[in-house]
Amino acid sequence: MSTATEDALFDTITNLVMCHSPSGAEQEINEVLLDRLQDLGVEHWQDEADNIIAKIPGKTEAGAIAITAHKDEIGGIVKAVRASGRVDVRRLGGAFPWVYGEGAVDLLGDHQTISGVLSFGSRHVSHESPQKVQQEGKAVTWETAWVETKRSPDELAAAGIRPGTRMIVGKHRKQPMRLGSYIASYTLDNKASIAILLALATQVRDPAHTVYLVFSAKEEVGAIGALYFSQRQRLSALIALEIFPLAAEYPIEDGPVPVLLAQDGYGLYDEDLNRQLAQAASRAETPIQIAAISGFGSDGSITMKFGHVPKAACLSFPTQNTHGYEIAHLGAIARCVNILTQYCNDL
Repeated sequence: MSTATEDALFDTITNLVMCHSPSGAEQEINEVLLDRLQDLGVEHWQDEADNIIAKIPGKTEAGAIAITAHKDEIGGIVKAVRASGRVDVRRLGGAFPWVYGEGAVDLLGDHQTISGVLSFGSRHVSHESPQKVQQEGKAVTWETAWVETKRSPDELAAAGIRPGTRMIVGKHRKQPMRLGSYIASYTLDNKASIAILLALATQVRDPAHTVYLVFSAKEEVGAIGALYFSQRQRLSALIALEIFPLAAEYPIEDGPVPVLLAQDGYGLYDEDLNRQLAQAASRAETPIQIAAISGFGSDGSITMKFGHVPKAACLSFPTQNTHGYEIAHLGAIARCVNILTQYCNDL
């Protein structure tokens, strides 16, 4: 993989990471994507479920496929604002407070974004303080953490901070870093996959069957956007783009080789579609790994489980620290582009 390709991907992903997009409050990334697709001259629209869809017309609409990358990220959701100005939060998607650690977070108010500090309490305490258990092997939970704002309840109310407000890692903590051919960052889970879709929008031309590139909404809370789209658009297949969680239990190597899923926590993926993608990888001279995993779901497995699509697949890139400060090889992300470009042009 060329250095230029990796550099371009790093720059694109960095710009996307810096756009907040917690589930259900995805306006900031929406604006960027709509502007980008407009600049590319690709037919696109935003639907009622907050999906953004780009259409690459094929010679026929019959047999249309969708490739999805979710645009939402995990974080927290405000449960209550205390009289002291402290804010209680609960998880949004698969977020854990100990992953973020104490540090700056942003509260996306209706009128203003307010920065605060995700706080776990002092360390110099005895058993008279509830935080003492965190020093004795018990992980911090959302119920024992809070966001310190040093604002009055009236100030927070004026900013539109209320139950339901989304909390996300502060922007000054989100800047990605480069580790050779690797990128390290929060929210690679969705932002790297978005970069793949944007690349496909420039590389897939005149496929035999129409290709829909779906930047799906609210995936982290139940694949809501993909379910909405796939219920209304007749598709022959749906391919989800995702991270792959590196762990000792899975025989997958870290590095530049993408991964096809055979199964996840929602069920089996389609063997025939996986075979076609593996063949496209071979024609693109790109190696591929295959895995069966648990504790995971995607737009693909969920839409197929609910009968919205006859076939689904999930193409992913190996990632360390999933749903945390993630690390992935830029070459694996680029190879996902190569495989899917080959697959779409071979349709």
